[in-house]
Amino acid sequence: MAQLHAKQAKQDALAARLAGLDLPKGGWSAQARGAALARLSDMGLPGKRDEYWRYTDPAALNAVAPQPSDALRAETPIFTGKDKVRIVFVDGVFDAAASDPLDLAQVEITLLSQADAQDVHWAKPLYGTLEAVGQTPVPRPFAALNTAAAQEGLLIRVTGKAPRPLHISYRQTSNTSDVMLHHCVKVEDGAALTLLETGIAGARSNVVMEVQIAANGTLHHIRPQGRAHGKHLLTHIFARLAQNALFKSFTLSMNGRLTRNEAVIEFTGHDATAHIAGSAVGDGNFHHDDTVFVTHDAERCESRQVFKKVLKNGAVGVFQGKILVKQGAQKTDGYQISQALMLDDDSQFLAKPELEIYADDVICSHGSTSGAIDENALFYLQSRGVPKRAAQSLLVLAFLAEAIAEIDDEALAEDVRARMEDWLARHEGK
Repeated sequence: MAQLHAKQAKQDALAARLAGLDLPKGGWSAQARGAALARLSDMGLPGKRDEYWRYTDPAALNAVAPQPSDALRAETPIFTGKDKVRIVFVDGVFDAAASDPLDLAQVEITLLSQADAQDVHWAKPLYGTLEAVGQTPVPRPFAALNTAAAQEGLLIRVTGKAPRPLHISYRQTSNTSDVMLHHCVKVEDGAALTLLETGIAGARSNVVMEVQIAANGTLHHIRPQGRAHGKHLLTHIFARLAQNALFKSFTLSMNGRLTRNEAVIEFTGHDATAHIAGSAVGDGNFHHDDTVFVTHDAERCESRQVFKKVLKNGAVGVFQGKILVKQGAQKTDGYQISQALMLDDDSQFLAKPELEIYADDVICSHGSTSGAIDENALFYLQSRGVPKRAAQSLLVLAFLAEAIAEIDDEALAEDVRARMEDWLARHEGK
């Protein structure tokens, strides 16, 4: 009876959510959207009893309307010293006036809303495909909702080595904006791109990115998420890697009432590499969840999951990470580490690391720790004349260094460090 009640509650939540949406109609995406809606109808929206939502309450994401969140209008720009092509979305709507021309050598860029009206487009076989595969073995209802309902996004096809990064910049101006964006990125054989994502898309945001990397292709993804205190943010990255492909993604999260970043990575070609990393720093009413699922289905592939969280004043951090090594995926190298630095006794870190291995010639490891600042290190710095608060900040930055080291471009990594130093300076002594 309890299970029937829970299932009905999930279906009721879905019905209410869909009733408040204007679902897209027509276009080449219609078939994928219909299939996503069918998947979603079977699943319903998640509840607290769902295994992958046991540490994070999805109620605010299930609600028909978002909780109001004041926009942070004066957030300091990041990556200003980098020559790049910037594409701006304001409350989920493309802002042509604030954007650069959609023109980058070796890269084809199209808006989903415009491309969907065309008879034929390269993104048709990709849109919704990786999201559908990513529903097994773990259901991800909000990703299916996004595929069914998102009206905008970017379709990015990389045909060669892009000379400049592509920068997706999100801006929030309405404190009730409810944003869904769906991006598709296809990296062709031997092509390469650096993709930057910054800012806050809306008071509540649901952003999906499907990434397909062909043989010898490379994608570097760096994502400093905005620091508005009231935001509710949900993201999914679905990535499929062919032979010798490389995918590296780093996310910086600061502030936010609720953030959940999911990554679903699938190796289908031999000798591929995927690194997923993140740093999160939160103070007070802050709940941050990283959920990662990596499937090794090819030989000699390398995956790394590196996540560090700094928590204070009752902030909550969550990590759920799994490495699945299928039969025949020999010589797999899988590494997973999740750690939290607790700056008081009120914060929480909840971790669920998993390994599931069906091959016998692999190197796989996972580890998860939480603890306070090393008092001996703190005393050492103070004994050398470093004030206590400055010493704490230095130790926090040292703790986060392993995750930031996953950024290959040192100039971009330095911008990320500066953003964290700014946050720490503003929160010292609170």
